[in-house]
Amino acid sequence: MNLLAETINAVIAREPGGPDVLQSVQRPMPQPQAGELLIRTAAAGVNRPDLMQRSGMPVPPGSSDVLGLEAAGTVAAVGAGVTDFVVGDRVMALLSGGGYAEYCVAIAEHCLPVPQALSLEHAAGVPEAAFTVWHNLFELGRLQAGDTVLIHGAASGVGSFAVQCAQAAGARVIATAGGAQKVAMLEALGIWRAIDRHSEDFVEVIRQCTEGRGVDVVLDNVGGPYVARNLDAMAPGGRHVSLSFLQGAKIELDLQLLMRKSLSLTSSTLRPKSREEKARLASCIRQHLLPWLASGAVRPLIYAQLPLSQAAEAHRLLEANANLGKVLLTVAAL
Repeated sequence: MNLLAETINAVIAREPGGPDVLQSVQRPMPQPQAGELLIRTAAAGVNRPDLMQRSGMPVPPGSSDVLGLEAAGTVAAVGAGVTDFVVGDRVMALLSGGGYAEYCVAIAEHCLPVPQALSLEHAAGVPEAAFTVWHNLFELGRLQAGDTVLIHGAASGVGSFAVQCAQAAGARVIATAGGAQKVAMLEALGIWRAIDRHSEDFVEVIRQCTEGRGVDVVLDNVGGPYVARNLDAMAPGGRHVSLSFLQGAKIELDLQLLMRKSLSLTSSTLRPKSREEKARLASCIRQHLLPWLASGAVRPLIYAQLPLSQAAEAHRLLEANANLGKVLLTVAAL
């Protein structure tokens, strides 16, 4: 196969805007450079940073205009110096962009082998969640067995993955979601307490559940007024980790409460991290999270699989917060 002579279908945003600005284009077949893999895409995950890029928010220098920060498929070619993967291997990859396409290029050190128990399509819903959860919940949040953790937005792709990882690690999980259907999904995962944010006060529920002690770790993707309430619900020595700020990036803090409880606040975002840092995280995930995926203790929960041609509809689903788990784009060419 002469890769240089071929073109592929890919999805870009032709201009900043809503889902309707997404369009299919023809692009040259990408070529793997030293240390890279060419992946024949089975599916790509749809994530909120994709929506942000589509709407015109700045992306790191050198990012592809083809959307998609995670994908899974089979290795079609390897660049010089790659020793961990060979042509034909099943892989899932964290990308700097380019996942919404029939083929994509990934840094080999940012790829993970797909466990046999996991389909290639479903594996596309793993990388963003795995990298995010490992770093934020376990490294920054220092979650360990016996801890109690509060996870907001737990019916989302990352949230539901975090719930399962926390349980696999031996933590007690309290989680919030909006509406009876999402709460039922969390209860089906066997968590300690699911809270409907529409009808329950999570601070009061936590006070009752923990007999006034509070939670050891909070994983928060809401921001805004939630942060002060989270601090109120935390135990002495608690760790608060911010993933996003859907209700606002600017907050007011009660430093007296922070100091009295010896609380810590931290946060991170994945996309701007260095190549070396992402490689380090991938190594940790291989060691700690892949065994849970291989055993079935953790699995990506998939809400919808749409063809690549329906990328706009996938974005609408995510923007409407209608999903229970991950939304994927599958590549019909496979």
